[in-house]
Amino acid sequence: MSERRETKLIHSAGIDPLTGAVNVPIYLSSTFHQESIDSFGPFDYSRSGNPTRKSLEETIAKLEGGARGLAFSSGMAAISSAFMLLKAGDHVLVSEDVYGGTYRFITEVLEKFKVDYTFVDMTDLGEVAAAFQPNTKVVYIETPSNPVMKITDIEMAAKLAKANDAMTFVDNTFMTPLYQNPLELGADIVLHSATKFLSGHSDITAGLAVTKDAGLGEQLAFIQNTFGSVLGAQDSYTLIQGIKTLGARTKQSGETTARIAEYLHRHPLVEEVYYPGFSFHPGNPIHSRQASHAGCVLSFRLADKDAARILVDALEIPVFAVSLGAVESILSYPATMSHAAMPPAEREKRGITDGLLRFSAGLEHPDDLINDFSQALEKIAIAKGLSVAD
Repeated sequence: MSERRETKLIHSAGIDPLTGAVNVPIYLSSTFHQESIDSFGPFDYSRSGNPTRKSLEETIAKLEGGARGLAFSSGMAAISSAFMLLKAGDHVLVSEDVYGGTYRFITEVLEKFKVDYTFVDMTDLGEVAAAFQPNTKVVYIETPSNPVMKITDIEMAAKLAKANDAMTFVDNTFMTPLYQNPLELGADIVLHSATKFLSGHSDITAGLAVTKDAGLGEQLAFIQNTFGSVLGAQDSYTLIQGIKTLGARTKQSGETTARIAEYLHRHPLVEEVYYPGFSFHPGNPIHSRQASHAGCVLSFRLADKDAARILVDALEIPVFAVSLGAVESILSYPATMSHAAMPPAEREKRGITDGLLRFSAGLEHPDDLINDFSQALEKIAIAKGLSVAD
């Protein structure tokens, strides 16, 4: 029987075969007894493998339709480990408006290992095609991008990569496997900051990677074991529980996001709203083709930093914090949070202005959030001596 993704989210971890428990057991053990000197069991040391983590890894592999899943201590641990598949002399193409932590790793760490890189506008396939070099080995994509929500055609970018004997990595954090499956579109590795939507409760940091084929999975598993940046058993269990409620959480958060996007778009103090659910968003046709949901994150631009500061101080419901994808709404200021590692000139070039804010809708009542935005925007108007009707 073919199951829809919402059903798979709940049942992919399965039932414990020993006891019938509907929840995966938490194996809080660093080491495992072996029966003989000549024959080891499937687990020996939890850095190399743990039954709880294995259940999570099998779950995410099923959900993404991949051959091998791997669970890491953070999203950046997963991303960094994937890049460690490269060697000195290789070259990578990277979405220009990539997450700040990824930007930092590429520009300050990969460079030390003599891996070259080029940031490109992935929405322009002509620019992508022209940027390939003989030593290009990876095309790294975020779509929607963080924070200005640009959309990359995964299928076409992956075809370009394959034609140039390169792999395609896709950060799927914003969409999750519920709404977008990059491996089905030609990607070789899909990555997640599972701290965000997959966990959904701001209680753990975690990263996930899924490879399209088993051989690549073995290579990445070797790097994971060698570096030791693995997810612990307790956090693996917590993440499995979070995945089970993903469908219900994102359904409500997505409806709220759409309403707030419309409200902000109509407000005269908001200069621009970045949201792929808008029919007039430049990437909407592509996003609608490759994803089944507009997502639960938007960004919006106010006039300047002063306006952003007034709004942040006035809002009462959203948490003002790093991160996204939780049951509580989270408002972030990319310039000093997610993209603080990016030099100001590079941020400006990518549209990450001092008036830009990112909003991740939680599970609060949408009317309460809209009323909160209304009173906060009114305070901007008062401070600037404006008269606006939202």
